Amino acid sequence: MTHIIFLHGASSSGKSTLARALQAEIELPFWHISIDHLRDAGVLPTKRFRCGEFDWHASRPAFFEGFHKSLAAYAEAGNNLILEHILDDERWLPGLQSLFSPFDVYFVGVHCPLPVLIEREAARGDRPQGSARRDFETIHLGKTYDLEVQSLDGVSLNTERILNGWRTGRRNSDFSRSAGAA
Repeated sequence: MTHIIFLHGASSSGKSTLARALQAEIELPFWHISIDHLRDAGVLPTKRFRCGEFDWHASRPAFFEGFHKSLAAYAEAGNNLILEHILDDERWLPGLQSLFSPFDVYFVGVHCPLPVLIEREAARGDRPQGSARRDFETIHLGKTYDLEVQSLDGVSLNTERILNGWRTGRRNSDFSRSAGAA
């Protein structure tokens, strides 16, 4: 069975650092994938969106629908994934639950205190100001995770917690519940 470790947390919460650590420690090959990888690779015409030549708001739904379907296609082909994502649209969770229903999904909530998120967001400079605060206040509401971690506990401890939890095979998240109902 294909495995997906889904790291869900606010912008600047430490998902990327944690994903790299997981990939380095886990005993199976896992792809580490995120929107940031696509942005950084130049897949999106980011400069043209930023200057207003293209309308990101109008393009965003099709982009994310394609991104989500591509994740399912990677997994369908047998690729294990460490996915870092921010579910900031209420329609995305049900859509991903459906797309990921054939796979073993371990859903991890990544938490970080708001002052730290704001500091990291400012230091990065590649996020719209206020994204971290908005995410902090909204994205975890109503979500049920297999595991929740606090980024200030450190990468090593959180990597160990996630791997230990994932290895048990026990799942009780929004993804396992939807798979059981299917």
